[in-house]
Amino acid sequence: MRRAGTRRGNRRRGEVEAVIDGECRILCLTLGALAELETAFAAGDLTDLAGRFGSGRLKAADMIRILGAGLRGGGNLLSDDEVAAACFDEGVAGCARIVGDLLSATFLPAGETVPVP
Repeated sequence: MRRAGTRRGNRRRGEVEAVIDGECRILCLTLGALAELETAFAAGDLTDLAGRFGSGRLKAADMIRILGAGLRGGGNLLSDDEVAAACFDEGVAGCARIVGDLLSATFLPAGETVPVP
């Protein structure tokens, strides 16, 4: 479902591709996006943030924040409220998969994955 002229996600740069609301989008947890998440989750540093995400226990609100930050980091100007109202292929399971892919691309070496809630 890729639109003409859109680019693919580059996993080496921490980017992932996802279809959200029927549109192929790039998500990336840039340094700015990670700073946004540190504040949102009151994490002391990136190690605290990675530890929280590595537990595999995320609330729906956590997934919205992660996806919102990743979308904005990928150049998509969507608010968390718009992310919360978005449709994901495979519903909540598909949403959780995208979050797991994004966290894996950001925090883990190639080939390893974050547990999905």
